[in-house]
Amino acid sequence: MPDFDDCCDPAELLDLSGRKGLVVGIANDRSLAWPAALHFRQAGAELAITYVDERTKPFVAPLAARLEAPILLPCNVNTPHELDVVFDAIADRWGKLDFILHAVGSVPPADLHGRLTDCSAEGFAQAMNVSVHSLIRMAHLAEPLMSGGGSLITLSYLGGERVVESYNVMGPVKAALEATVRYLAHELGPTNIRVNAVSAGPVLTRAASGLTCFTGLLDATARAAPLRRNIEADEVGRAALLFASDYTSAITGEVLHVDAGVHVESPVFSAETNAKPEES
Repeated sequence: MPDFDDCCDPAELLDLSGRKGLVVGIANDRSLAWPAALHFRQAGAELAITYVDERTKPFVAPLAARLEAPILLPCNVNTPHELDVVFDAIADRWGKLDFILHAVGSVPPADLHGRLTDCSAEGFAQAMNVSVHSLIRMAHLAEPLMSGGGSLITLSYLGGERVVESYNVMGPVKAALEATVRYLAHELGPTNIRVNAVSAGPVLTRAASGLTCFTGLLDATARAAPLRRNIEADEVGRAALLFASDYTSAITGEVLHVDAGVHVESPVFSAETNAKPEES
């Protein structure tokens, strides 16, 4: 057994000093990507931050300033050249990239609120492109910048593993995202690039508020979870920090559940628990 008095600092902390990270998915200070970005910065990392368009920039720019982010650029993943511009800026300024947090997803409301059976081809394609192919595209662009290894982190949800009422088309999309994590981990592992997902419990974000019966989902989760509560966004941020650090250097292809344990319970949600519409 090692002598901890000699080899370890009892105040040991996660340290990302000197590392460069890209955070895609901050829409406002309630986004799950925001506490993760705060933790990255507090650990010493320098960050590049993106926003979707000019409409969202006023919400993101002040947060980027708090993070002292030297790179702040628009990035709508539906517009391929914008992603290229972001990675070109990173290459020009830093010449390397150590980690990425991918926290984006989008689907037309009509397809989100309707049955999967009735989902349009266009809506399904948009959801897959934004939530899944954008991660593949980022992996492709990041690989030459991660010559010394790196970490790709994405956000998922339990609806990708089992049926959660009202999650609809996003269930198959998240399932595809988690499969993509495994395949990217397989392909990029030889270059020491790790790929993992955080499967977060429901948190009231702008994206989540678009789900039908979200209040019922929160209530059902708190009742079913072993910890008998919902999670905090900061708990997701700390998990992302762990994946960006060397503490998870041997972990790849993983889906880490940060959901108060609700994923171990069956059944999780029923029609009755989710029948009450969300109050406005």
